[in-house]
Amino acid sequence: MNDSKLASKQAFDRQASTYDRDRNGSHARRQYAPVLNRIQELRFSNLLDVGCGTGELLKQLAAEHTDAHFTGVDLSEKMLDVAKGKLDETVGLVLGDSEALPFDADSFDLVICNDSFHHYPHPQKAISEFWRVLKEGGALLISDYWKPFPVRQIMNFFLPYSNGGDVRIYSQREIVSFLDAARYVQIDYRQISNSAFLVTAKKLS
Repeated sequence: MNDSKLASKQAFDRQASTYDRDRNGSHARRQYAPVLNRIQELRFSNLLDVGCGTGELLKQLAAEHTDAHFTGVDLSEKMLDVAKGKLDETVGLVLGDSEALPFDADSFDLVICNDSFHHYPHPQKAISEFWRVLKEGGALLISDYWKPFPVRQIMNFFLPYSNGGDVRIYSQREIVSFLDAARYVQIDYRQISNSAFLVTAKKLS
């Protein structure tokens, strides 16, 4: 396992039992409302949450969309254990890697990724995996950490020395370039706070 992936796994295993209420999960929790609001604008019947963590987003989505099917994947077994305690058996939970998703191609019509993209050592590979598992016409939603220049550059310099598995905070240009390279269209990038962005894009031939 890549060093940063191992660091992420270990960090989230440590944080799992308190993530839903302490400062470690506070940034992710602040993004729930705008993510849920944006999802209301998208049509889906089969959703994958990549980096689902404790399953809190899945819990809220499953309560609102009772006719849809939900799956979550995460690298941390402890996070998935917490998720299993709050979700019923209709929500699939899978231990897996965002850069090598354990799902068949064309499996989901919506893929979401909230507050975990900055942990991925090979972001373009993850973006391509999201594309692979999306159905034709499906949508991708990523919400993640953001900071302006030059704060972003300073933080990126120090991130490799952290023990949380954080890899990089991305600019709008970088995120859009990842999506362009993977042939996504209808890219909609939004600033949702002074520390987060939300981007949606579609898979169309």
